[in-house]
Amino acid sequence: MRKAESINFKDIKVGLTKEFTVKITEEMLVDFARISGDYNPLHMDDVYAKSTKFKKRVVHGMLLSTFLSRMVGMHLPGQKALYLSQDLKFKNPGFIGDTIKVIGKVMAISEGLKLITLETVIQNQDDQVLVKGEAQVSYLEG
Repeated sequence: MRKAESINFKDIKVGLTKEFTVKITEEMLVDFARISGDYNPLHMDDVYAKSTKFKKRVVHGMLLSTFLSRMVGMHLPGQKALYLSQDLKFKNPGFIGDTIKVIGKVMAISEGLKLITLETVIQNQDDQVLVKGEAQVSYLEG
């Protein structure tokens, strides 16, 4: 099991940014469909997907967004995180074989509430934004 980062609250500053990359695989897409029950042909059927404007299968937007959980729970702030909310805007489609970059950037901090606001962005290998949003994260003490 991987160990989550443990950033002290006093070291979290506006502008602090963390990022990581992930290659999206067929296996991820199939696993996500199995877990979520979303077998929409746009995601699962090559023949159908070729008939759409995308010309190939599109990765579930929510599959891409699951990596934001890794950002919050493992990296920023990591071990002491409690995810409170996340808004998402799906800007462009992702595809099998894309290498995505998941970025979290501290936009605001409430010292008294121990609340962190993150800008969350997922980009493909061409720096095209696929998903953009804002997360609210509570920093747990003790």
